[in-house]
Amino acid sequence: MSTQGQNTAPILVIGATGKTGRRVVERLQGLGRPARSGSRSSEIPFVWEDESTWEAALDGVSAAYVTYYPDLAFPGAKEAVERFAAFAVERGVRRLVLLSGRGEEGAVAGEDGLKASGCDWTVVRANWFNQNFSESFFLDPVRSGELALPTGDAVEPFVDADDIADVVVAALTDDRHIGKTYELSGPRLLSFHDVARELSAATGRTITYIPVSADDYRAALRELGEAEEFADLFTLIVDGRNASLVPGVREALGRGPKDFADYAKEAAATGVWHAKDEAKVEGDLKRISVLTEYMK
Repeated sequence: MSTQGQNTAPILVIGATGKTGRRVVERLQGLGRPARSGSRSSEIPFVWEDESTWEAALDGVSAAYVTYYPDLAFPGAKEAVERFAAFAVERGVRRLVLLSGRGEEGAVAGEDGLKASGCDWTVVRANWFNQNFSESFFLDPVRSGELALPTGDAVEPFVDADDIADVVVAALTDDRHIGKTYELSGPRLLSFHDVARELSAATGRTITYIPVSADDYRAALRELGEAEEFADLFTLIVDGRNASLVPGVREALGRGPKDFADYAKEAAATGVWHAKDEAKVEGDLKRISVLTEYMK
């Protein structure tokens, strides 16, 4: 049952340009629910590091989808989310849906901080996204044909961002999901060897997976000028804590999750993994050369 009397009030979507946020906005608009985009570039900007932006972003909204960039487990995230949730509740915004990470102790601290506000909460804990291969971290490596990552032979039940968005929108618009934690995964456990095979089949190209050590990957990130903390996130795959399937998609939506092979076929059809311009090729080659150097 949807909350009555609030259907005309906007829902704030923090991270509205991100993988899940963009999809949540699209779905809310498709339901005829006004969505307020919360990002640095929004008409009404939202910036986690600038708390002076929070009040205007929350003004008049009925609920909020809370995502923290770069990750809820990063230092300072718990405190920021705790302050934001309390600030929102003080202004009458009780419904908060939080995107969290499955198996992340730091993320659980962020969940607890949000719950401490007294809000009507729903927590959505997700595995690594399928869309990491087409919309962010692993896009350039897939395009260049080599995935050099510190994941060994570990397996992960990658979950689709469309499934996450569907669960989030259900939680934002239906009271049945208040006070629930949904753990989401895809329907299969896949190693990065499996991922490379699925991507090769979908693209008609050869995508190779090259295991590297965590120390070498961290050094490569440092040389490339990227946050070394991203290397820590691979622990969530390597130590096996999430190497199991969980039923959150079915619990929330009454259907199963999308398979990685279906995602790969759909993504390949968009042309996202096609050849790129010269500058992008040069960037890919730099990344590959740096990682290759650390593999010697």
